[in-house]
Amino acid sequence: MNKGLFLIGAFGFAVLSACRHSASNAHDDDAQTEKHSKQDSHSEKDHGPGIIVLLSDNAKAAGIQVETVKPGEFHGVTITGGKILTAANDENTIVATVAGIVSVNRPITEGMSVDKGMAVFTISSSELQDGDLVQRALITYRTAKAEYERAKELIADRIITETDFLAAKAEYDNALLAYKAIVQNGTSKGVVVKPTNGGYVKECMVRDGDYVNVGQPLMTVTRNRRLYLRAEVAERDYAILNKITSAKFKMSYSDKVYDLNELDGHLLSYGKTAGNTSTFIPVTFELDNRSGIIPGAFAEIYLLTGSRSNVISIPTTALTEEQGVYFVYIQEDKDCYRKQEVRLGQSDGTRTEIVSGLKGGEKLVTVGAIHVKMASAGNIIPGHNHNH
Repeated sequence: MNKGLFLIGAFGFAVLSACRHSASNAHDDDAQTEKHSKQDSHSEKDHGPGIIVLLSDNAKAAGIQVETVKPGEFHGVTITGGKILTAANDENTIVATVAGIVSVNRPITEGMSVDKGMAVFTISSSELQDGDLVQRALITYRTAKAEYERAKELIADRIITETDFLAAKAEYDNALLAYKAIVQNGTSKGVVVKPTNGGYVKECMVRDGDYVNVGQPLMTVTRNRRLYLRAEVAERDYAILNKITSAKFKMSYSDKVYDLNELDGHLLSYGKTAGNTSTFIPVTFELDNRSGIIPGAFAEIYLLTGSRSNVISIPTTALTEEQGVYFVYIQEDKDCYRKQEVRLGQSDGTRTEIVSGLKGGEKLVTVGAIHVKMASAGNIIPGHNHNH
């Protein structure tokens, strides 16, 4: 009997302890919830509605960067289109040195590398009606040499005139030049054609087995060290041409904005009139090809003109857009941000003029604005979670 009472008493004590522990945990959870509720409502109590709370540690983890807005110098901008062209002095056209049938010594593709003096083509005339060119040049040279040697003996004995001697000498000199020009690149298969400069194949104009004449272009090689940027400016913008100081541009296949000042670029020339078949005026810049820009590609070009003072401009990365309306995010304190509508002016691809919405002195989110936007919608950003 005593043993039964002891078991009942132990069971009751265990139930009572469990209830107390459960009540304690519930009290702690309520305290944590109240604490986080206070933290989440901190923006409206301390700063009013519309404030976005993003704790500094989470902002740092998301890579958010802030800079102070300051009025300063900003240039005029005219946006137009254009194209990247290979600089003329960086191109070398390989031409046929003799007439004949072309043999391509190795597969040629656009963009492949070729070295100076590389045997690219061989031109053979052995199957033509007039016979092999090298052999004909050798025969002509030997004949002219024999005539010249004979003329030297005859002129010494005054058997021929000075005019006849000079004519024989000219024939010999010409035959020697032709023979050397052909034989120095000649093989048993024909005359080898080599590039005079190394570079990259821009275009190959012939195929294996084609017949070519002397001087016919075979291939174009480019070194791509310097490039041209040609902008097409509408006639209505003619007045800005003499005010252009530099340019920035963005390729059709990339969002990266290139600055001519960083590519050792400069304005080369601009047209004085539009072309006969175009209503656009060409403006040409020269630049280094240090960034792998593809010749022949189209570009969006920002022509920069004279600077203006006391202009508020911000990095383009600070802007977000919603249904055609642009916004930025201003840091109120280390944990709080405010969404601000702005009206845009001109843009050079990297910075944008702000016509209204900012007055200077604001701490603006310039990198990571999308993360602040996501936080305002209650989304989780990198490095931020609600498991407090």
